[in-house]
Amino acid sequence: MPRPRGLGSPFRYFNSSPEVIRLAVMMYVRYPLSLRNVEDLLFERGIDIAHETVRCWSNQFVPLFAGDIRRQRVSRMRGFKHWKWHLDEMVVKVNGKQHYLWRAVDHEGEILESYVTRERDKQAALRFMKKALKRHGPAETIVTDGLRSYGAAMDELGNAGRREVGRHLNNRVENSHLPFRRRERVMQRFRQMKSLQKFASVHANVHNHFNTERHLVDRTTYKQRRSAALAKWQLVMN
Repeated sequence: MPRPRGLGSPFRYFNSSPEVIRLAVMMYVRYPLSLRNVEDLLFERGIDIAHETVRCWSNQFVPLFAGDIRRQRVSRMRGFKHWKWHLDEMVVKVNGKQHYLWRAVDHEGEILESYVTRERDKQAALRFMKKALKRHGPAETIVTDGLRSYGAAMDELGNAGRREVGRHLNNRVENSHLPFRRRERVMQRFRQMKSLQKFASVHANVHNHFNTERHLVDRTTYKQRRSAALAKWQLVMN
């Protein structure tokens, strides 16, 4: 039975149950599916909704869900000792023009911050790092590639001594780009810088929530983590 929707519930204006909305939103953001793919998969489960309804739900609820997940993560990890960050930037086309998506990933593979800029210079790196440090606090070690913008920004911030640069040291953040790249292809690129920033942030938080590191654990542990992630997802925004 669906839970009662109180006056402060974000589901109160929608006819569908919170369980159905959460399922549709999770399928669209977590997996590389189009809106019509989600519509078809839900229909196979006996849920008849239009793909535009999925779009509406995603626009309404994904930022709320992702924000709730991020706040829990930040409060849990702030002040963590021996925290290592990996920073990298990737090229993303927005309406045919080249932009840069800067991302910070910690030593566990959790995506900490995503930030979109038009340039890849010192000022862009500085804005990105200030945003990450303000939200998450300082890191003991920050691993980057050889881009000089990182060095200039860290010199200004006074933490250049924490920087590590190496050919293979940054593989963790480079591999973390892959889920976003798969999602980007399904969405057929982005048309606005604002929409890219919004999706990159929410996709990162949902990815963190369901990241069970299945390649590093046995089957039993993976099933336990998967069940726990799904159970927590059902409690988001309750």
